[in-house]
Amino acid sequence: MALSASSRYTVAAIAAVALVSPHIISPSDAFAPPQCSVRGSTTQSRNLLQMNQVLQKEILASSSSSTNEAADVEEKETLASGPQPVVVSAEAEALSHSKTTMKLTPSFDLFQMLPKDEGGHVPHVMAGNESRDADILKVGVPDTLWDMQLSDYKGLGGTKKIDTLPDPFAMVEKELQPFSDSIKELVSTDQPVLSMAAKHFFEKRHGKRTRPVIVSLVAKVVAACNPEESMKGSSDRWQDRGASLVDVEGGVVTTKNHEGSDVWRKQAQLGQIVEMIHVASLIHDDVLDEADTRRGGEAVHKLYSNKVAVLAGDYLLARASVLLARLENTAVVQIMATALESLVAGEIMQLKSTPDELLKMESYLRKSYYKTASLICYACRSTALLGGHAYGSTVATACEEFGFHLGLAFQIQDDILDFTAAASILGKPALADMSLGLSTAPILYAAQEFPHLQPLVQRRFKEKGDKQTALEALYKSKTAMDKAKRLAQYHAQKAVDALLRLPQSEARDALLRLTYVVITRKK
Repeated sequence: MALSASSRYTVAAIAAVALVSPHIISPSDAFAPPQCSVRGSTTQSRNLLQMNQVLQKEILASSSSSTNEAADVEEKETLASGPQPVVVSAEAEALSHSKTTMKLTPSFDLFQMLPKDEGGHVPHVMAGNESRDADILKVGVPDTLWDMQLSDYKGLGGTKKIDTLPDPFAMVEKELQPFSDSIKELVSTDQPVLSMAAKHFFEKRHGKRTRPVIVSLVAKVVAACNPEESMKGSSDRWQDRGASLVDVEGGVVTTKNHEGSDVWRKQAQLGQIVEMIHVASLIHDDVLDEADTRRGGEAVHKLYSNKVAVLAGDYLLARASVLLARLENTAVVQIMATALESLVAGEIMQLKSTPDELLKMESYLRKSYYKTASLICYACRSTALLGGHAYGSTVATACEEFGFHLGLAFQIQDDILDFTAAASILGKPALADMSLGLSTAPILYAAQEFPHLQPLVQRRFKEKGDKQTALEALYKSKTAMDKAKRLAQYHAQKAVDALLRLPQSEARDALLRLTYVVITRKK
């Protein structure tokens, strides 16, 4: 029996994860998410988010003897109302864990997702965010940008010029110059058509390589941070482990010995892996969405065929998995495999969201996390681990929080541009999301203002005239687009705040500028 496009995508991603680390996922437990650990449970099945909530409860219980009744009520509400992208067997999931495996929690349960005035709250302290507000790295260290607010800069309400900060793309331009050539070699195959399809995005229409730029800059940032003493030595806590053993002069990565080192090489390779995964997801998405264009040119499946496009995406995922294993850090393998799983969860959530979930801003942001932010934030945290920092360190936590908020800001800005930029500028069809029956931040805010839009959103704009009615309401609204822009700026500022917990360096300040660029770009 032939597989549907969505089934092909899911199977491809699962197979790629299995290639990296067979003990993380098995054929009989294909959808079991590695970030959850449920021990001693008699429940037959739980969804991804429910299992993470159970895990959080266990972690909190082990770290503190006190209980919080309000937190319990909030937890139950989340279990009842949260989106359910994947259903798994709790017992099978528990079997995939040992005492030393990482019990990862999705970033949206570690860091604040919505502003307080929109019902957002700061998640409870748990493994993964214990160092969320730590300033230990900044004690006695001067920082000229310690109180940076994006609203002080031109284009966001202020008068300051952002170009006083280092240009992020120029800073790593020489490092990434050979990127296209080397990555084309990494994805070469003796099958000409497959090889050409896999190389398609790495030749001409390659964009700005934002993700490899982020990884390269984060690598420089963490090189300027000393590993925390509390994370050194033996520990029974899994979150105190995960750091790569670094083979450099002095035993610690610094700004002086970083470039050209084995650590630097592995971090650069991680940037290539992230781009491969991202491009594979684009190729598969274009097949699922039946898109004609991508990055200003024809989509791969239009140049070749659906079969070739799916195989090309599969091949990129497989190559990325092999290269990921060669980083020789099992914690990084697990983190990045979870990022890959998140892409699949995002696709399932997009297809299977209930009508009520389609109206919720929280559901929209969680889907945006799975499809966009997860790859960025997990890559940032993995970069810190490869640089010799433990999973639960202040450095690694700040890196993931930065990537989480930057990724969400990036996606929200993308969704705003879907309504404000022409297709020729975007490099892909405008209003693509509405054509797929999807509602993004601008439409959701418009639906809050104009309740007659809510049934249209719930039925995914399937009836004649639905899209036109929604567009008219959006452009009539005096608040919807502004609220969407404020949400993007909220996440961008949170990304800045995370970076400001790290010592000042040229690379850190370049990332601050990149965050500004993400929410002020026009394409």
